[in-house]
Amino acid sequence: MTTQRFASVWDAIEDTQQEAENMKLRSTLMMAIKNHIARADLTQADAAKLLGVTQPRVSDLMRGKINLFGLDALVNMATAAGLQIEIKVLEVEAA
Repeated sequence: MTTQRFASVWDAIEDTQQEAENMKLRSTLMMAIKNHIARADLTQADAAKLLGVTQPRVSDLMRGKINLFGLDALVNMATAAGLQIEIKVLEVEAA
């Protein structure tokens, strides 16, 4: 049996590299927003006001329902929370 190793769980479960990269970015943003809410000790209602979304939307975020969030929405929420987002793009070496 051959054991295959992946750099990320998303690389293992997504069908394409594009989908995996999108999921990596989304999960990073979701975790950052979730951690910000926890550090600020916000209720879901207060977090919803801060982020400009509904409380059920915050609940979805806190429960990790990643498929319900696109990159645009997460960038908007992170910015509303006062978080600064930086993107680093690297060239991939040919194998």
